[in-house]
Amino acid sequence: MRSLKLAYRDDDRTPVIFCIKEMARRHYDVDLEVAQIKGGDEYEAALFDGAADIIIEHLEYLYDEAAKGRKVTIFCAPSRGGSLELATARRVQRAEDLRGGVMAVRTSGQPHAVTLWLRMMGLENDVKTLLVEDSEVGRWGQWKKVASGECVATFMSPLYLPEALAAGGLKVLAAPDIPVVGHYAQACLTKFADGNSLLLKDYMKSVIHAICLMIFRRDEALKIVAGEPMKRMKIESMEEMERQFDSIVKWLKPKPYPTPRAIANSYEIATIEYPDARGLNPLSLWDLHWVKELDDEGFIDGLIRNLEKAPAKER
Repeated sequence: MRSLKLAYRDDDRTPVIFCIKEMARRHYDVDLEVAQIKGGDEYEAALFDGAADIIIEHLEYLYDEAAKGRKVTIFCAPSRGGSLELATARRVQRAEDLRGGVMAVRTSGQPHAVTLWLRMMGLENDVKTLLVEDSEVGRWGQWKKVASGECVATFMSPLYLPEALAAGGLKVLAAPDIPVVGHYAQACLTKFADGNSLLLKDYMKSVIHAICLMIFRRDEALKIVAGEPMKRMKIESMEEMERQFDSIVKWLKPKPYPTPRAIANSYEIATIEYPDARGLNPLSLWDLHWVKELDDEGFIDGLIRNLEKAPAKER
């Protein structure tokens, strides 16, 4: 069996990762070795020092590396956006009510995406932002700044919403999502892609198969997620695991193409944090030919048709 090494940082990614791992093993003769690398510097070095063949999140720094002359390839984007919900004070009835207020912004992830969202909503000059680290309020605890009245709103992962809503004084406000290259986008070194094209195509089959399994065969996917992912996420009840699983699946798409706007926005976000990457053509990092080949060959549509059918024992 052929092997690949995949690195990730956040245990919230493990439901998708371990479904990919299982599909790779069952169907495509690929042994996916999964390693968590929590340290930021260590994670960003993983592709270049051989600790990983593929990384599956936090790709913005690669634009900076490309500007330095390093050759990297981003090859899929299975998420439909930033996967966040807007939690606001109860008095807020629409986005315009945020004017004159302060938004709490998590420093991890893509904090600068909030700047683009405010611009998109015409609020850039009317809403201030306050950067709040998890170390101050707990993981995804920026909502506490809203509950205290210090801030009027915050974007947060739906995985962590129940605690915020249970605390009282907050609600979820429907708001347009800013197109970005979200979770589960993946990258490797270009020289690795060039030397392992057939392996990467089979790996892409595994990625697409996993996404489709999660979307169309919930119960089968949950059996995988109830194992190692549930343990790594430190979730004790299956009910909570199912809730988080559904929140993840809501943002997945079977055909992992990024939109042009998502690439443009993610690049702009990257250049705010890594200004030396300005002037780079963001498309120069992308290679979607594996996705397109599988799409053109009918692999994705055929997989969807097959998985949409009820399993034999249920028909």
